[in-house]
Amino acid sequence: MLLLNVDEIRRDFPLLERVVGGRKIVYFDNAASTQKPIQVIKTMEEFMKNHYANVHRGLHTLSQEASKLYEEAHEVLAKFINAYSWREVIFVNNTTEALNTIAYGWALWNIREGDEIVVTVMDHHSNMLPWRLIAQLKNARVKYLDITDDGYLRYDLLDQLITEKTKIVAFPLASNVLGTINDAKRIARKAHEVGAIVVADGAQSVPHIPTNVRELEVDFLAFSGHKMLGPTGSGVLWGREDILEEMKPFKVGGDTIKDVTLDAVVWHDLPWRFEAGTPNIVEGIGLAEAARYLARIGMDNIHRHEEELVRYTLKRFEEFAGEVKYYGPLNPADKTGVVSFNVKGLNHHTVGAALDLFGIAVRTGMHCAHPLHYRLGITGTVRASFYLYNTLEEVDYFIESLEKIVLLKGRFVEQVPSHVCTGT
Repeated sequence: MLLLNVDEIRRDFPLLERVVGGRKIVYFDNAASTQKPIQVIKTMEEFMKNHYANVHRGLHTLSQEASKLYEEAHEVLAKFINAYSWREVIFVNNTTEALNTIAYGWALWNIREGDEIVVTVMDHHSNMLPWRLIAQLKNARVKYLDITDDGYLRYDLLDQLITEKTKIVAFPLASNVLGTINDAKRIARKAHEVGAIVVADGAQSVPHIPTNVRELEVDFLAFSGHKMLGPTGSGVLWGREDILEEMKPFKVGGDTIKDVTLDAVVWHDLPWRFEAGTPNIVEGIGLAEAARYLARIGMDNIHRHEEELVRYTLKRFEEFAGEVKYYGPLNPADKTGVVSFNVKGLNHHTVGAALDLFGIAVRTGMHCAHPLHYRLGITGTVRASFYLYNTLEEVDYFIESLEKIVLLKGRFVEQVPSHVCTGT
């Protein structure tokens, strides 16, 4: 039995009334991006209608109103992750920009030749490629923490991977493919024993489970707004204030400075020194409304809701008698609402295209996690990902549709797109 009043929640999401293939859409692509509640849509519209102006630029009424709302948005996100101060909350376009800000604002200035950076095999490319480029630039080395065959990190390898040469340890709080929720404290404590900086990719965790940066023991946390009911072009880089104060701005220009002469620059206070130029004001205010919405529902409730959906889905997968291969932890309590799988004898893209005929939106491909798929010995998966507005009835319809696809699989024309990094 689901804990949330999903019928009431669904009334807040206009797109869920959309009809695709003659059926009301079943949106199971939430790990890529989530739908937006009317509260977020109206908040952004109201701001643009009645308060829009550039922030931190003028003494006129509109600019003062916009600045106040934009600064309050930082405070809302600080509260959402239990930051010590809103000064630690930097608004960015997305998780990718946040991670690159750390790479080029901290690592570029602190990594030396021979240093080591530890990431994981399950990392999204956004939390792997910046560190590889930094290592290439600084003649450092990247090392990889492996996974078990059932999708957990190999914590037993931490002692040999993290050494006195380790300067950065980066990992996802939750996998975007397997859903695995990782033990942040265990990793962070080991990294801090050798003085390494700990970077957590929270893109797949912050929208789904309670997040308390004071308890995680990490030094940086990055997450995107569009994966948590907010608009695209919004996201957060949280960092320990003492590290941010010493860090170099990744992008510089307007609003990043207090003063500039021909010989020197005095950088602005936190967080503004890291928000160069005119920021995504409307999107930041929309993200704050999304955080308020999630807080009202309760992140614990959302996690338990997804857990029940995963438990029910995996139970129903047992009906396929080997025709469907699932990837990831079998214990729903150990993961977010992500279910990745393949159908025997069908390309994952073909399955995704077939499900779309039934009005079911899923993601197919390698989900910007190629090394993880290669580690699993596959070239892609079908990923169904749940959120607070999904129902057990939708799972039933999904299973029924999948049964028809399995039954008729010999009749499908294989679908293989030209691009390979399908999904996020």
